[in-house]
Amino acid sequence: MRKVIGIGETVLDIIFKDEQPINAVPGGSSFNAIVSLGRCGVKASMISETGNDRVGRNIISFLKENGVDATHLNVYPESKSPISLAFLNENNDAEYIFYKDHPNDRIEYAYPDLQPDDIVIFGSFFALNPVIRPQVYAFLDYARQHKAILYYDVNFRGSHRNEVMKITPNLLENLELADIVRGSAEDFEILFKHHDADSVYRSQISFYTKKFIFTRASEPIELRAENGFSKQYPVPTLETVSTIGAGDNFNAGFVYGMLKNNITRQEIDNGLTEAQWDCVIKDAMEFAAECCKSISNNVSREFGKQKQKELEEALAAIEKTDNNQ
Repeated sequence: MRKVIGIGETVLDIIFKDEQPINAVPGGSSFNAIVSLGRCGVKASMISETGNDRVGRNIISFLKENGVDATHLNVYPESKSPISLAFLNENNDAEYIFYKDHPNDRIEYAYPDLQPDDIVIFGSFFALNPVIRPQVYAFLDYARQHKAILYYDVNFRGSHRNEVMKITPNLLENLELADIVRGSAEDFEILFKHHDADSVYRSQISFYTKKFIFTRASEPIELRAENGFSKQYPVPTLETVSTIGAGDNFNAGFVYGMLKNNITRQEIDNGLTEAQWDCVIKDAMEFAAECCKSISNNVSREFGKQKQKELEEALAAIEKTDNNQ
């Protein structure tokens, strides 16, 4: 089975409603996507760091409980694990405050085994942080050389607004490395002062990569790709309990869709068909909607079991077709 590797931060998300804490769950941008994929039976692993404390041990246990390989999670004995406070407003959208007590940012790890058509998910400030950039870039370049598919979620928070100039060279390198880029209207407003998919794609994305997904909360998803291909996908109306992790689970669903539909490195390079885009965006929206139904950063375990069965059936059908050819 193809593997999915996430690289990014791990935090403990403490969630507030009406100024009162209502839940505390392990989180992080790539982390949330990887956990949901683990629940769906995908062979997944996480590259990250945490402190040698109760929170860190809880995060590692949480990964293992959800079928994710945690052997590439570095534990720093003198560090406390990062904490995020997420305050839900009346629309159940979150505002964040981050607390990090690491003496120094650093990341040290042995590279996981990567094969052609494996998928790497990366993004957020972790993928831009100048202090750990040499290590992060080296891994992304390693993945590229091994013909993995790189999925980049920009996910740039307003708390780093004053660092835009400093991280821009790293951002452009990420766009150049990525095969598929997803970003929100908020990301590009902070980074480029652009508000719509076409202007972002023309002025910032298309020079580096042709496959671009633009999301704007409950408004239609905008897709732009090579040869002028453009499509809009309406987002179904639903009652949300929390939007925390919605974008991360959109990423998980997209990657799940690539696995289920056997979308390979070669097909990525040649350009996806409209039918392939429709399938993966459908899965992405379904995962995001499922995440919004609860105070959690992930799809439910019941949903994961259902998707695991679908994936196994799809992969068995692909194998049968290959054997008959």
